[in-house]
Amino acid sequence: MLVALASYGTSNNHHLERLIREYRSMAFDVDIVILSNIDKMPASGVECRVGLPSRDPWSLPFAHKSLFAERVDRYDLFIYSEDDILITERHLRAFLEVTEVLQDGEVAGFVRMEKNADGAISYPDMHDEFHWDAGSLRTRSNCVLASFTNEHAACYVLTQGQLRKAIKSGGFLVAPHQWKHDLLCTAATDPYVQCGFTKLIPISYFDDFTVHHLSNKYAGKFGVDETEMRLQVDTMLRLAEEAAVPVPLLDRETRLWRRMFSKDYYERINQDVLSAIPSEARTVLSVGCGSGVLECALVERGLRVTAVPLDPVICGGVALKSVEVVPGDFHAAATKLGNRTFDCVLFLNMLHLIPNPVEILSLFRGAMHEKSVMIIQSPNMQSIPEMWRRIRYSHRYRGLGRFEQSGVHISGVGKIADWCGKSGLLVDRNIGLLHKRARFMQGRAEFAELLMSPSFISVATPDISAGYRPPVHQNAGGTASLTQPLNRVPI
Repeated sequence: MLVALASYGTSNNHHLERLIREYRSMAFDVDIVILSNIDKMPASGVECRVGLPSRDPWSLPFAHKSLFAERVDRYDLFIYSEDDILITERHLRAFLEVTEVLQDGEVAGFVRMEKNADGAISYPDMHDEFHWDAGSLRTRSNCVLASFTNEHAACYVLTQGQLRKAIKSGGFLVAPHQWKHDLLCTAATDPYVQCGFTKLIPISYFDDFTVHHLSNKYAGKFGVDETEMRLQVDTMLRLAEEAAVPVPLLDRETRLWRRMFSKDYYERINQDVLSAIPSEARTVLSVGCGSGVLECALVERGLRVTAVPLDPVICGGVALKSVEVVPGDFHAAATKLGNRTFDCVLFLNMLHLIPNPVEILSLFRGAMHEKSVMIIQSPNMQSIPEMWRRIRYSHRYRGLGRFEQSGVHISGVGKIADWCGKSGLLVDRNIGLLHKRARFMQGRAEFAELLMSPSFISVATPDISAGYRPPVHQNAGGTASLTQPLNRVPI
């Protein structure tokens, strides 16, 4: 096998030396090539190629592609990794065993883990919008596999046949580039992102496909801990045994530069959202629940919370904390809710990702009684800072304004008001969520705050004048609906 290790500078030399010792201990015929910006020879018999594919130092990882193409006929297995990813013989033997049962176009992949000073394990690549794709579950022989939407693990392994197909696709031997990921990550994900392969994690043998990121640079700071990862993997394994295909709520990831405006699975608690919930509210419906930190915080405040999760995997931990979970797509969830109504309905950072926002708002307007409020949080794509970025970096917004191409609608205060109006809702007020560098504008005129806010909150109520008539029934939990107007809590 041929191993290509990207190693910029000298800071990771101690990790590099460990990797070389590991590869040389294997019962395989191994050739190692170091790709670097400087000449380094940490061990005899190790080749070093010096040079960057472009002026950008982050382009170094792309140097492995021409190396692999030159030697495609000489090896059975091709391994690329950064200089701090520990791949062991156990990993490679597991890869070979699983590869035997995979179908054409499927490649077994890895997940990174890290350890903090106390030995606690975490997984840095699970963050923001990245998640397990429950719809990708499949079984090959006795192996359960699934896709993780973050293809980056700072390494990959291909057989000779897989490498040949990657080269033939035309997406492998390309100049350094970036779009979904940055340069560093793109070099390690091109086989999956643009060469036609599907990266599958063998979750039934999860530990055999978990590699140690030796630098541990994100441990305890980024990603999820071992408990959360095990919970999600166990949920995926359970879903694999069910006959029905798991259905996500919506497509959460945009096709813009670096996945701009995608739905964050791990959103932090937003105090402005909490403040916008009326003090009289007792029941809350959260549409588009992710990790559930906000929903759990509302439960701790004594509210009864029902959540429609982004998918049936992310909501596992939420269900353990007294939050009622109603899985399914929008229509299935609305059907399960039946005639129940809630004092407050949350739509946080997701309306711009829905193909038909008016249809979905109308659908969940039925979960509101006469005194209910709907709190909508959205990116402010018509703010001055965002408009300036769209002018300065226009190429990053390719397809914005065409939902079919970008996967996102342009959202702003006017657009949210328009969607609400067509859904029988009336926007009562808007709250600008200022960037920390613009907090000096807090408390000034509403329009000025909104112009400088990268995101905002719209608080909407049923528009009685539009002919809306709330259903006659009890609200969630069987308690009577609010009979007095809800106080508006000022920010």
